[in-house]
Amino acid sequence: MPRAPNGMPLANFGDRLVAVLIDGAVLVGVALVLAIPMFIAIFAVIAGATAAASSTETPNAGLLFGLPLLIELLYLVLVLAAGYVYHVEMFRRTGVTWGKRAMKLQLIRADDPSAPIGRGVLARRWATQSLVGAVVPFFSWIDGLWQLWDKPYQQCLHDKAAGTIVVKVG
Repeated sequence: MPRAPNGMPLANFGDRLVAVLIDGAVLVGVALVLAIPMFIAIFAVIAGATAAASSTETPNAGLLFGLPLLIELLYLVLVLAAGYVYHVEMFRRTGVTWGKRAMKLQLIRADDPSAPIGRGVLARRWATQSLVGAVVPFFSWIDGLWQLWDKPYQQCLHDKAAGTIVVKVG
């Protein structure tokens, strides 16, 4: 079994996949909760704009299209902020995400496994995985599968960018 620099066994692909699925389910739940007021606001804006348009015969394009797009942009920012809080701030305080806790995984630094993982390292890891993955086509797939052929520490690309290794604790 491959080992980290501190002698702990490396997390395998299956454990990491299940942890990502659990973390993804948590964030999808948060996104759904945030989506409810967004849809209500968009429907209210559209209903108001169409009601005003029926009385004046000239619909306000800014109100009909611009405000719903602004609401959707706000929703996107809130979902990204929730992902940041979950993967960086919560991880920094507790040392694991819920997915990693369920699968008994731990994140360590590649350069000094005993050193604590700071906000900058976690933010770099999150940004590489989430922001680059949202912009570059197929990056998320390549990033997740990278661990299958990476040697010696089976790191994903976001682990390489942050200098981290995922190990099995239990």
